[in-house]
Amino acid sequence: MQKLIISFFCVFFLAVLGLEAQEITSASSFFESVAERYAGIIDYSADVSMSVDDNKMFGRLIYRRPDRIRIDFSQPAKQVIVSDGDILQVHIPRYDVTLTQKLADAPQSAPGSMATQEGLTLMRRAYNIAYKSGPGTVFIDEDRGTGEKVTKLLLTWRNTNQGFRQLELSISSGKFIRRIDGITADRKNVRIDYSNIQINIGIASSRFDFDSPPTANKYDNFLFGTN
Repeated sequence: MQKLIISFFCVFFLAVLGLEAQEITSASSFFESVAERYAGIIDYSADVSMSVDDNKMFGRLIYRRPDRIRIDFSQPAKQVIVSDGDILQVHIPRYDVTLTQKLADAPQSAPGSMATQEGLTLMRRAYNIAYKSGPGTVFIDEDRGTGEKVTKLLLTWRNTNQGFRQLELSISSGKFIRRIDGITADRKNVRIDYSNIQINIGIASSRFDFDSPPTANKYDNFLFGTN
């Protein structure tokens, strides 16, 4: 009888291991299907809301592959974040300043750029990927049981070099990223919501040109400093 019990638990343990491996593979495969969806996107626009802890921002985002992104904010009014792939600019009219940064090998520095083919490539390299609670769909606002149904992936960092220790992706039935919840290395809570998404609409490269107002004070290399 003792041998039978031991055999049963061995079989049960191996079965559990098999289910866990299957789930990891399924989560990775689902992530790859999302990446394939974004690989077919040349450009897109979306309404975005962004929050860091209790600070909230709202705007309209446009993106053109591979590394052009711009967000024109309605809150804070007339604030702009724009990258042409070479230079990131942040215009803050409240303080009449424009911050600039040469991006070199870091084109994903602009907020919102995670929901791109390039952003997903970086996630694949830097994070372990699993379902948050399983492959089934749940309400995007799980605590309130409201909103559209999404599949949630949980990404955890593989090393401490990443800006986020954890990312939670809410994926729509159309394989679009609807929400990113992140916990930064210093444990700040970040949320980015994407809605009213329109893809491959022919966004011109000139839309990512930005001339800082002549009265604005300019500060260069505000992220990485000078070489």
